[in-house]
Amino acid sequence: MRKLLLSLFFLAAGAQAQTAVIPLWPEGVPNAKANPGPEKIDGTFISNVSQPSLTYYPAAAGHAAKTAVIICPGGSYQFLAADHEGKQYAQWLSSLGVAAFVLKYRLADYGHPAPLQDVLRALRTVRAHAADYGVAPDHVGVMGSSAGGHLAASAATLFDDPAGRTGAALDAVSARPDFALLVYPVITLMPPFAHEGSRYALLGAHPTPEQVKAMSVETRVTAQTPPVFLVHAQDDGAVPVENSILFFQALTRAHVPAEMHLFERGGHGAGMGAGHGDFSLWPKRAEEWLRDRKLIQ
Repeated sequence: MRKLLLSLFFLAAGAQAQTAVIPLWPEGVPNAKANPGPEKIDGTFISNVSQPSLTYYPAAAGHAAKTAVIICPGGSYQFLAADHEGKQYAQWLSSLGVAAFVLKYRLADYGHPAPLQDVLRALRTVRAHAADYGVAPDHVGVMGSSAGGHLAASAATLFDDPAGRTGAALDAVSARPDFALLVYPVITLMPPFAHEGSRYALLGAHPTPEQVKAMSVETRVTAQTPPVFLVHAQDDGAVPVENSILFFQALTRAHVPAEMHLFERGGHGAGMGAGHGDFSLWPKRAEEWLRDRKLIQ
């Protein structure tokens, strides 16, 4: 087993499949702060991240993992909703026979390009060690909700961006995800449909118009963008549904396979929670999409 897996810190998980925490930058975090202070945990919300990591959820017993997914929790680039947009997604994917990895990434105290570097490093890490996880290197996808959806969509469009490289040896490994699952994602940072909190946290108080456009990922779609599954609610009062629509339109213009599910009600931040009407059916639609694309058995 490779050196990476020997460095895992295993956590007790009872009857559940064991999880493991994988340091993302064992050689040192790029542009690390001298005195970042302790990580902050408020219930299931995490902030002040200075040591990015992946929490690994193996495919459930009896399932042969072929596919891996990097999960980016939301939180406006100010905190991470680590449970309902992280752990719960990972447990669901594990039950489908997917090796899931919840990404703990740097936030507003670092700003761009730190989150992009973290998600691309995560994709390179899992792909480089795909054999250790029993997955195919061409079946490594990304998933995200809200601002985590913006980060996942950034990975799907900016995987070759120089800002995502740090000069590490792993930069030689492709960071292009093979597919993306986006749940009520932030997509555009431009008016009138921008989520201003995410823009401020990522780019600061006074970004240039060029910076705002460059990180509005609907403008970065190309024919090389991987297939995408999108879900959003019309009554989302935080991230307007037009974010997903803009991305779907850009994908269609670029002839990228995409499927979008829009629901009348569901609000924002529902995760996989029940009680949100038809919106609560999205995991089943996503499972069907993964199956149709032969990403799960």
